[in-house]
Amino acid sequence: MKTLAIVILNYNGKKHLQTYLPSVVECSDGHDILVIDNGSLDDSIHYISLTFPTVQLIQLKKNVGFAQGYNDGLTRIKGKYEHYLLLNSDVEVSSGYLSPLLSRIAGPSIAAVQPKILSHTDKTRFEHAGASGGFLDTHGFPFCRGRIFDACETDQGQYDEAIPVFWASGACLLIKSTLFHEVNGFDGKFFAHMEEIDLCWRLQHKGYQIWVEPSSTVYHLGGGTLSYESSTKVFLNFRNNLYMLAKNETGFWQGKIFIRMLWDGLAAVQFLLKGKPSLLYQVLKAHIAFYGALPRLISQRPRKKNTVLGRYKGNIVIDYFLKKKNKYSDLNL
Repeated sequence: MKTLAIVILNYNGKKHLQTYLPSVVECSDGHDILVIDNGSLDDSIHYISLTFPTVQLIQLKKNVGFAQGYNDGLTRIKGKYEHYLLLNSDVEVSSGYLSPLLSRIAGPSIAAVQPKILSHTDKTRFEHAGASGGFLDTHGFPFCRGRIFDACETDQGQYDEAIPVFWASGACLLIKSTLFHEVNGFDGKFFAHMEEIDLCWRLQHKGYQIWVEPSSTVYHLGGGTLSYESSTKVFLNFRNNLYMLAKNETGFWQGKIFIRMLWDGLAAVQFLLKGKPSLLYQVLKAHIAFYGALPRLISQRPRKKNTVLGRYKGNIVIDYFLKKKNKYSDLNL
């Protein structure tokens, strides 16, 4: 069994592959690179075959989404690699980034690790999707060490300590292959967005830890598939957040979801006040979809729930918008 497969999911991403795949190939340290093509309609496959003959291709017949695309592709190489590095197509890697990640994940209790993720457009600042490790507040709002909502901090080495976190970013996620398959990978019903948080939560319920290793650094463009103001993205984020809460939340989870839905209502009103009624509709549509999926979500709840790390007992919405705490270091964590 080989040590590592670097796996990129692609959908009509020739432009990103042209920009970012060269750095991945250059810094692969001899490990296999695989591209799972999610039924692309552009000439991504031809470009890869012609330009990077050493990169292996796994072709899916149609676009089944980020989550299921990885599931289907990784099933085809099950048992061949000890680890998977799941890498977004819009990530630039740096020399030596793999070694610290592989060293960190060697611990028997560690299931997954992410590097420090900085912005490709401003390499002095943390990037939205992961920064220096992910956390979750009491109402299920995700945030990062280095990023709260849209406030991304400047990287000054303040979060360079490797620590256990609640979730690791799917933009660059190193995970033990046996554990990925043990928990049945990503939840394909998510399609895209927050599937990595759900995966990490399920791994923690199994007794494993998730870590960030900031001595490894990559640079993420972000918004490579869907823009941050995309109606589809708003729908998926609101729906999938409720999905993962129903599947994984402990205690009186029904009450916690009800409170979260009230917060969603406030967000919908904000969209309306900002002149974006279409986004209000996406929140409503997300709630309707959640109710329709509730029986399935309840059936997926784990019977045994271990204590999780990286859960913030405060309310990040109140902290950020009312108390003006816009840095991770402002929180009592």
